[in-house]
Amino acid sequence: MAVYTEVSDEALRAFLAEYDIGALLAFRGIAEGVENSNYALKTSAGDYVLTLYEKRVNPRELPWFLGLMRHLVAHGLSAPEPVAGRDGQALRELAGRPAAICTFLPGVWPRRIRPEHCGPLGAALAGLHRAGQGFAEVRPNGLGPAAWAPLLDRCRADGEAVQAGLIAELDAALAGILAAWPVAGALPVGQIHADLFPDNVFFLEEGGTPRVSGLIDFYFACTDLLAYDVAVCLNAWCFEADRSFNVTKARAILRAYAAVRPLSEAELAALPVLCRGAAIRFLLTRLYDWVNTPPGAMVTRKDPLEYLHKLRFFGHAQSPEALGA
Repeated sequence: MAVYTEVSDEALRAFLAEYDIGALLAFRGIAEGVENSNYALKTSAGDYVLTLYEKRVNPRELPWFLGLMRHLVAHGLSAPEPVAGRDGQALRELAGRPAAICTFLPGVWPRRIRPEHCGPLGAALAGLHRAGQGFAEVRPNGLGPAAWAPLLDRCRADGEAVQAGLIAELDAALAGILAAWPVAGALPVGQIHADLFPDNVFFLEEGGTPRVSGLIDFYFACTDLLAYDVAVCLNAWCFEADRSFNVTKARAILRAYAAVRPLSEAELAALPVLCRGAAIRFLLTRLYDWVNTPPGAMVTRKDPLEYLHKLRFFGHAQSPEALGA
């Protein structure tokens, strides 16, 4: 369940009185997501999503996230648009938490990823990168390469209990990734999503063909290498249940992306190490949560070893062609 903070009827009505979005008709918790409390909100003016930002989100960064979302929508991307109250402010407080209302996006995320989903995903990701070009404010990637060694250090004491030899394998892999990581200025930089997993992409079916109806959950977004965002998607969308890499899905993502925003030769050459970096990033954050989360905490633990298999695959896939490029 993704509702960690309950909202009383009285508090909600007082909160909504600050907006011009009609009368409240329905209100229910959304049982998905692991970072924040989300509520579906229906008023006489339409459908919205109310988000209460929980303790894992830095409230000082919320204006950046909401500003980026507003910018992306204004430049043609289908994404939740923050709704301002009568005072012009989108960020407020409710039930002791920072809170915001955003527009509702139709569609569902794919529980079973087909190759037909991957082309529209690639095009949507490139559209996000193009739409973000005019957003000048910078947010460094707090889970980028500089964070990986400290994360690994915080897992050393208990990491071996997850799998014998894991820490030594990660030490070696991380050293290789950091040594090969692109130097500053070598690749194009811009605003990236950094977490575009299937549950953050909504689709609608038109005649049996899926199309992207919207991208959601921008609370890991940051300013970083655009091609790294592509690498995150290759990790998140292109592996099957048997852990094999589906090059058809990868090729669909890359070709559709390049049709909107062509990847440079340098970006293609860097793709293998960027994929290894994305794999170790998600492995380390999962591992950290796995060994440091006490029982009853709000964090939903995910299996870090899923990403160990991906890291190993990308360690052997040393050419862009092996990734479908």
